[in-house]
Amino acid sequence: MKVLVTGAEGMVGVDLCRELVHRGHAVIATDARPVSTSTIALDVADLGGVERLIAETRPEVVMHLGAETDVDRCEQEPAHAYRINAAGTEHVVRAARAVGAKLLYVSTAAVFDGEKPTPYVETDAPNPVNVYGRTKLAGEYAVRRHGAHQIVRASWMVGGYERDKKFVGKILRLIEERRELSVVTDKVGSLTFTPDLARGLATLVETPHTGLFHMANRGMCSRYDIAAKMLEYLGRRDVTLKPIGSDAFPLPAPRAASEAVINARLESLGLNLMPSWEDSLRVYVQQHLASKPSCASSS
Repeated sequence: MKVLVTGAEGMVGVDLCRELVHRGHAVIATDARPVSTSTIALDVADLGGVERLIAETRPEVVMHLGAETDVDRCEQEPAHAYRINAAGTEHVVRAARAVGAKLLYVSTAAVFDGEKPTPYVETDAPNPVNVYGRTKLAGEYAVRRHGAHQIVRASWMVGGYERDKKFVGKILRLIEERRELSVVTDKVGSLTFTPDLARGLATLVETPHTGLFHMANRGMCSRYDIAAKMLEYLGRRDVTLKPIGSDAFPLPAPRAASEAVINARLESLGLNLMPSWEDSLRVYVQQHLASKPSCASSS
């Protein structure tokens, strides 16, 4: 298949493009701020640019990953968030429809309010608590108006290694700098390891199944649980974890108490390829150790 990917140089996009090429698909990689010369510059907020590129390349599938994922920036700059995540997605939908392309959209568990005591399934009603979640949900609504579509919700991304600016990447850096870490216990979610997600997305897009899917690593955990496992896998007994509440870290954007999900639809279709969060976190940490051996020894 000829597949156009937006956000191709993001955490998920890099792994996804690699996976698609490995499977023999022709990939048209696009990104708003490309670094690689093989990636085409594409701002999804530019309707004309989106329509021209998709009309010229005529992909059979569009995999829309391009988004503003900085939750706090979205809260502080809602117009920017809506321009990229809501209007930008509408532009991609419109252009994909014009060439008859199948559309896959990566969304987020942040569309939920976090009040459910058990993990969310696809049939649970969304009710986002911040601008990021609302703009991604608006994107979902736009995609649902497209004919053949797949919406995939992920949660708590981990991946990218040296480019990882999210929680796991931050903890890896802090472990190298400090001997005591304060980590919140009252936020839970489901980790999503980007190589696992890339394999899952590539597998799903090759099937005729349409609609809404959750795709995160199996199991739920708190931020504290993740940090504790990381220390265990790193063998860092010299670092102490201090459990605290999230009110100790006030942030511009409110966060839901839970972003935990179950891949119920994938499970029902025999397509749930996602390993447990513990297994994938171990892989991530081991690869981190392999690239930076000094992290394995305490100082």
